[in-house]
Amino acid sequence: MQTNYLLREPEADVDSDIDNVSSNVIRTDFQRPVYCVLGLPFDAITMEQASAKIIDAARSKQRCFFSTPNLNFAVASLNGGEFRDSVIRSDLSVADGMPLVWIAKLLGLPITERVAGSGLFEALRNRPGKVLLVYFFGGPDGVAEIAAEKLNVTASGLVCVGYNSPGFASIEEMSSDAVIKDINDSKADFLVVALGAKKGQAWIEHNLSRLQVPVVSHLGAVVNFVAGTVKRAPAWVGQLGGEWLWRIKEEPTLWKRYFNDGLTLLKLMALQVIPCALAVRSHKRDNNAVANARVALTVQGSNCSITASGAWEDGNLQPLREVFTSATATPFHIQLDFSDVTHIDSACIALLMLLYGHQSKIKHGFSLSNTSPQIKRLLKLFCADYLLEQASEKHQQAMQMATR
Repeated sequence: MQTNYLLREPEADVDSDIDNVSSNVIRTDFQRPVYCVLGLPFDAITMEQASAKIIDAARSKQRCFFSTPNLNFAVASLNGGEFRDSVIRSDLSVADGMPLVWIAKLLGLPITERVAGSGLFEALRNRPGKVLLVYFFGGPDGVAEIAAEKLNVTASGLVCVGYNSPGFASIEEMSSDAVIKDINDSKADFLVVALGAKKGQAWIEHNLSRLQVPVVSHLGAVVNFVAGTVKRAPAWVGQLGGEWLWRIKEEPTLWKRYFNDGLTLLKLMALQVIPCALAVRSHKRDNNAVANARVALTVQGSNCSITASGAWEDGNLQPLREVFTSATATPFHIQLDFSDVTHIDSACIALLMLLYGHQSKIKHGFSLSNTSPQIKRLLKLFCADYLLEQASEKHQQAMQMATR
């Protein structure tokens, strides 16, 4: 395996419009073991490993915005937009739903355990050791207060140090200086947001740069579970994939959402998942293409070009990981040339998603170009063909200016 680097310093004033983003502030971990399922990157991680990662982030005061996509998340993300991208931009993305685990298994991916947001909260609650401080933001009127009281009644690994139920206000109204100051002044280690999936993810991203809480996540049902207004399904129900039935029992208004998601899942299984699984299983590995995979990085002005060749799969991605890390150490517009790439798998696609997400976070260009029909087909089967969308106008202008 060979990694080629050809670097030179960016030219000054090539693009006066480039956003002033500090590479010391926004970094992406390209070493994460991520895999693409239904167009989203998922970390192959156990409940125990996820708990440890959150605890480490809280103790070291390192930002960890983690998302817990379930089937409803995945279905909604198929429409694209900021909701999908909020998951891709997360520091951790876990499979909160047995249907996603089953799909991963069908695709031969090492995502073998459901890591539910509520289960993760309980794991942190029941663990021994240093206590983590929690702040509840959202939930029905009065429920966050009840949750705080009930959480603090008995000794556990979590203690609530603040809560706020903002009601049905807009994201802007819920993002006032007073609101953010109250959260920051609480010195919480873990901010639990419960505003509805789309609104919650949007609120988090809108305020992430202002929040001093290291661990942040939208865990919509957790506040209700802790308060006892909604009973959590027994573990065995969740493992069998029947939590949706339990949730309908507890919250009958959810039936329509689960019904629509179920119909969409059946359609996805027929049109995407099964054809994708057949393509994965029928693929004949080209050992020579894997062994001779190459990647090169060049920089010109404000633009970074990454050229790859050969076949890229879970076992040989380290050179790509290293190049992506180098390419994002400084804010660049990034263009990938995959004209000589013959095959990519779910792990490679997820890694491309992390790069796409990083560029989205720093508001710089991302372009994946010159892909073969085979690569385009794979991206489409994995619901990741949005990575092939044309480079932004800003990126194109920057590339043109840099090559003059």
